Amino acid sequence: MAVIAMWKCDRDGSMFENKKEADAHDKMLELGEQFTMLLESQIKDIDEAQAESFGLLLAKHKDLVVQACKGRPEALEEISNPNKVTQISEAINS
Repeated sequence: MAVIAMWKCDRDGSMFENKKEADAHDKMLELGEQFTMLLESQIKDIDEAQAESFGLLLAKHKDLVVQACKGRPEALEEISNPNKVTQISEAINS
C-alpha cells in the first residue's frame, strides 16, 4: 500500500496533492473573505451568502480584476460572459 501526502485547507476542507496548490487555494479563500467583508461593510443589509459568493467570484478571477483596475475594464466581461460562467455559484464551484 502506497502512502500519499495530502494537504488540507482548513478554511473549507479541500484536499490537495501538493503544498503549492493548497497554499494558492488558501490565499484565494482569504482574498474572497476580505472581498466579502468589504461588501458587507459597504452595502448594508446585503445577504451574507450573496456577499460571500461575490467575494469568492472576485477572488477566483483576481487577475481579471487587477487588469480592470489597471485600465482594462473590459477584462471583467470575461467573468460575466455567459459562455464562460453562467452563474456566480458555477464560478465558485469550478
